[in-house]
Amino acid sequence: MSDNNPNLTYTTKGDYQFPNLTMEVPEGDIGKYGRMRLEFLKEHRKGRHSGLLLAGKLKAHLLETNERTKAEIDKLVEDMLETNPAPDKETDQMGWVQHMNMLIAKAEEIVVRETVYS
Repeated sequence: MSDNNPNLTYTTKGDYQFPNLTMEVPEGDIGKYGRMRLEFLKEHRKGRHSGLLLAGKLKAHLLETNERTKAEIDKLVEDMLETNPAPDKETDQMGWVQHMNMLIAKAEEIVVRETVYS
């Protein structure tokens, strides 16, 4: 059988030859933002979801989306802390926790809209 790819091997079963195909799947957990992106793609970008799935690139896309989203949230929280500093953690622990949770929630709302739902 002539073949354009000399590295492709076949397995014979009866009278038929089947190509030995493998797909590399990246390791790791897709995380919270990867799962959010997956649901968004399934519901609102069906063609993109199918294309990534068929190309074997869906998990890599979800891993990258999760990492990029987390990094952008961290960076935005740091920037927000410069303009809106938190109370002293040693003297006002609950105030510090409330302030940080508020900043994280604001940053998450902004970044998720840009990275996950676009």
